[in-house]
Amino acid sequence: MRNKFYCLLTLPLLSAVMAWGQTVPSPKEHFGFNIGDDYKLANYTQTAAYFKKLAASDRTQLVDIGMTEEGRHQYMLIVSSPENIKNLKRYKELSQQLAHAKGLTDEQARSLAAEGKSVIWIDGGLHATEVVGAHQLIETMYQLVTRTDAETMNILNNDIILLTHANPDGQELVSDWYMREADPKKRASNIPRLYEKYVGHDNNRDFYMMNMKESQNISRQLYVEWLPQIMYNHHQRGPAGSVLAGPPYRDPFNYVFDPLIVTSIDAVGAAMNNRLNVEGKPGYTQRAGSQFSTWWNGGLRTAPYFHNMIGLLTEIIGNPTPETVPLVPERLIPNGATPNPIVPQVWHFRQSIDYSVSLNYAVLDYAARYRTELLYNIYKMGRNSIDRGSRDNWTFYPKYIDSIQAVSKADKKKKDTAAAAAEGEEGGEFSFGREDTIANKYYSMILKDPKLRDARAYIIPADQPDFPTAIRFLNALILSGIEVQKAPAAFTAGGKSYPAGSYIVRTDQAFRPHVIDMFEPQDHPNDFQYPGGPPIRPYDAAGWTLAFQMGIKFDRILDAVDGQFQQVPYGELQSPPKQSVAAAKVGYLIDPRINNAFIVVNDLLKAGVKVYRIPAGGAYYIPVAAKAQAILEKDAADFGITVTGTDQKPAALTALSPMKIAIWNNYGGSIPAGWMLWLMEQYHFSAEFIYSKAIDAGGLKKKYDVIIFPTGAIPDTGKPKRAPRMGGNESKPPKPEDLPAQYRGWLGKINADTSIPQLKKFLEEGGEIVTIGTSTNLAYHLKLPVQSALMEKNSKGVMKPLAGSKYYIPGSLLTASLDTTAVENYGMPASNDVYFDRSPVFKLSGEAGGIKKLMWFPTDKPLHSGWAWGQQYLKDGVAAFVAPVGKGKLYAFGPEITFRGQSHSTFKLLFNQLYKQN
Repeated sequence: MRNKFYCLLTLPLLSAVMAWGQTVPSPKEHFGFNIGDDYKLANYTQTAAYFKKLAASDRTQLVDIGMTEEGRHQYMLIVSSPENIKNLKRYKELSQQLAHAKGLTDEQARSLAAEGKSVIWIDGGLHATEVVGAHQLIETMYQLVTRTDAETMNILNNDIILLTHANPDGQELVSDWYMREADPKKRASNIPRLYEKYVGHDNNRDFYMMNMKESQNISRQLYVEWLPQIMYNHHQRGPAGSVLAGPPYRDPFNYVFDPLIVTSIDAVGAAMNNRLNVEGKPGYTQRAGSQFSTWWNGGLRTAPYFHNMIGLLTEIIGNPTPETVPLVPERLIPNGATPNPIVPQVWHFRQSIDYSVSLNYAVLDYAARYRTELLYNIYKMGRNSIDRGSRDNWTFYPKYIDSIQAVSKADKKKKDTAAAAAEGEEGGEFSFGREDTIANKYYSMILKDPKLRDARAYIIPADQPDFPTAIRFLNALILSGIEVQKAPAAFTAGGKSYPAGSYIVRTDQAFRPHVIDMFEPQDHPNDFQYPGGPPIRPYDAAGWTLAFQMGIKFDRILDAVDGQFQQVPYGELQSPPKQSVAAAKVGYLIDPRINNAFIVVNDLLKAGVKVYRIPAGGAYYIPVAAKAQAILEKDAADFGITVTGTDQKPAALTALSPMKIAIWNNYGGSIPAGWMLWLMEQYHFSAEFIYSKAIDAGGLKKKYDVIIFPTGAIPDTGKPKRAPRMGGNESKPPKPEDLPAQYRGWLGKINADTSIPQLKKFLEEGGEIVTIGTSTNLAYHLKLPVQSALMEKNSKGVMKPLAGSKYYIPGSLLTASLDTTAVENYGMPASNDVYFDRSPVFKLSGEAGGIKKLMWFPTDKPLHSGWAWGQQYLKDGVAAFVAPVGKGKLYAFGPEITFRGQSHSTFKLLFNQLYKQN
């Protein structure tokens, strides 16, 4: 009887659901093909239209999360049961309360977890040439909206799913480019430019800085609005010989994480792998089977770890043009990394879509099964963070462990062997596994040293020279969901006085790992394939501390900070204090240490206003004029620039005028060039791209005053005459005849035979060239009297680059010294951190007439954040110089002085070179 009643009750409901499913157009009905059909891609215009059709369902809510860099709407489709959709506001509140963990007891948290729903983020399309991502998103939406099986209904009842398109602009470009060919066999994804307007592939390197609009839109949903317990970021390309790489990931993980992050990734990863194995879908590899770790912050998948969220990444194979799974013999042997190998075979796009949907369902099913556990655990991690930030705490960094071992070894030399063994410092015949132990006293001696405690708070004083940049740093924290406080009045902390308007970032908050990571140096372990062997390359950077990159002045406070502070509402961006411009009799002065000063200078010059620099220090001087007054007042208010009046004209002045600026680029798009163009726009410089064919054609001085070569443009003199590809498109460039005419001039590379002579002529005629990173190779092409400082003689007496076992510095922050008297370094301090990524370092010849050293490494320990093996080789090495070439100048900056729009503290090293000075 009970079963009969149940059927009578549910049949009408199921009929209604099935009827709804019949009214929702299938992907084939909407797009004209099935998602995953060979040689077929949907563009974003079509996809957005389909999202809107799905939004008619009572299982969905469509949210416009913001505009993209090219002006498209970026959509997130929320999918859940109709009842949950009606109560989204309440479930969002519960998710926020549990993630922030503030003011909750464990009992209250358990009650809220029982009431709440799992919130799971699934995205697609971030890297637009990885076309599986956007298309699996479409298919997953359709299946969740229309399926009525028991698993789907359970998922909808227990989960709230945030299905988000990560890069609308890119999908439009890539799909339109692929589908433009009438012959399917000729379709390819060798797009002409970056698939994110400025940064291409680096749109997945922007998630603690959030320079791009898409990053801002996504981060607001992740860290301010919804705070999901799980986020899943879809990517390509799987390691050769496998179908995909997924969680769990290889070591090292970041030491600031709560351990629950690591074990939770393992648990969800096991569910994903199991699902594929149950469904007979081999080829999943994990841990050491791929390059992916959880060390680095800044990616769409990795930044969530620092917010107590389970971040998932899969990298899968697949394209609309069928491909082949290649034979990689060692991958055919089952092991812990690849327990279910796949054999070589032809692979179709639909197979990747099916795998991706299965993986999504594995995650969603896990979240539905363990709903209360996930909700409680994110609270627990937040609570643990609050507790750690409320008391004395020590993080076990490798440098501290190394100190323990060093002190122990030093003591051993002072003791006889018998005494050392008695303390347990050496194993004997019957030590039973205690061979590596040392006395416990060293733990207290090092790891309980009061000076090595974690900070309780960081204070950012309002009276620092470049406060507008400090505000930009704070906004990056705020967009990451960090709790920030502001002082309405002057206060004292740690025996120091701070002015009103200063900001306080406390560590007794749920997202403490992210706070620590943005202020403290990263301490990457020495990671080698085997002792004495080559280093294991980090997934991305080894060190990135944003406060260091941006040159923020802050104080690290080890004890509790109390005061009548105002909490900035979560997600509420700050603006620098609006400055007014006092009347002046003769002129105005602007501090050269302020980055935003370049905005003002460029606005003035474009308006025809005279601007000068004072040779002693580089301050800007603007004579009194009505037009100048109007621009200064507007920019002082908009950009927080302090403008002071002066009643006396400086004795010595250098007039500034704008330059015609070109930035090298290539077919497919150079990511560093894209960042450079974005940076130029942010600071109101006028610039345009120049391609190799235009360089080879000559006549450069008639068109430009300065050419900027970001890293990757100029080839090594000892390598083939083609620079490494830096764009988001890894396909082979097409033939000119296969391209629309507008793109044919973009083909080609800098060539030693044709390009370098034209660049030399440009310099000799008075042009200037700025080179960064590997593009400083131009100095060698020009045969300037400089050489690499990172060479040594081998056994045959031949100079060779240092071996990786001796010297290896991946992306890290090193402290360099600068010549503050140099015009090129105006506004810079005598010591500053630089972003160094296996960057060039130079030695200047004793006869280097006219070459001026701008920046160098004065010590054998310049590492500030990251990993630097063999850093002693850097001592006295030159990091930057300027050299005269004919009437012109070549600027060579080894470090990445404009790195990803993050390294604000070194922007001046570029900007200072972009004016004519008379």
